[in-house]
Amino acid sequence: MLMNDSRPFISIIMPIRNEEAFIAQSLSAVLAQDYPHEQMEILIADGMSDDETRHIIQEIALNSAIGIKIIDNPKRIVPTGFNAALKQAKGEIIIRVDGHCEIASDYVSHCVQYLQENEIAGVGGPIETICLNKMGETIAVAMSSTFGVGGSSFRVVKNREIFVDTLAFPAYRRKVINHAGDLDEELVRNQDDEYNYRLTSLGYRLLLTPKIKSKYYSRGSLHKLWRQYHQYGIYKVRVMQKHPRQMQPRQFAPLLLVCSVIGGAILSPFHGWFRRVWLVSVGFYGLANIMASVWTASKAGWHHLRLLPVVFATLHFSYGLGFLRGLVKFHDRWNDTEGKTNE
Repeated sequence: MLMNDSRPFISIIMPIRNEEAFIAQSLSAVLAQDYPHEQMEILIADGMSDDETRHIIQEIALNSAIGIKIIDNPKRIVPTGFNAALKQAKGEIIIRVDGHCEIASDYVSHCVQYLQENEIAGVGGPIETICLNKMGETIAVAMSSTFGVGGSSFRVVKNREIFVDTLAFPAYRRKVINHAGDLDEELVRNQDDEYNYRLTSLGYRLLLTPKIKSKYYSRGSLHKLWRQYHQYGIYKVRVMQKHPRQMQPRQFAPLLLVCSVIGGAILSPFHGWFRRVWLVSVGFYGLANIMASVWTASKAGWHHLRLLPVVFATLHFSYGLGFLRGLVKFHDRWNDTEGKTNE
């Protein structure tokens, strides 16, 4: 709860598309905030959903004490939706909430408190990844592990406050957004990484605190997970071209894995040396995957052990192949650090 009487107006922006399975839970969590409802607005940037998403929102809005506005997002991607909503937002503090997440009832209050009491530009918390089917539960476990997603702090750091390079579902000061500019509309994925790097490059600090809690519903199938992380890999290349210093060594690991496995398989018939390299690469990754799966299952539950190796491999190979595809897709963009909006 807030420790003083200063209550800034809050704009919650939700860029969504086809979220009929989750939007009721996500929006209801926003409406359940303990922050004064008269000091909040909800702007939902809908990417022209063709399911029941809009109808569900409209039904909920009929009984809402908080103003809910739906904004058309014809380009259908997160950055164009967020930017369109931002232009209409009245808040001194802007909080992004996704249609796949549920924020705790004190989420807004804690965000405001931390922004008021600390010299920071943005704040967020670790996410608890969950799902409602067996495959999705194992995907959620893998996405909360270091072996699965690397050192992504908001996924793996749960019990301490730290300054970070990126946040999930962040709260920003409006004046900071005005300084840094809009989200990059070229980036179908990874726009949050790029934006947060832009902020930190300007000297701003981002804080992760376990007091700010949320749940994120992971993909429930390997196909959807593959598509998600494949896109992450593709657009990470574009982020790298714009901000080379944003890259961390761990982010190249999936690309190296894919190149060694696929390259070795192609070249192994031509020379024994290539064959040995290929076998070592496959064997090393397989062993690491099994060891990580056993370790993760020992913490999260042994029933996950059967699926974890497949889920880990899906995360790594989809991202790596996406990165490789991005290098081809954007091969002529290395001197284009500004880019263009998505047309």
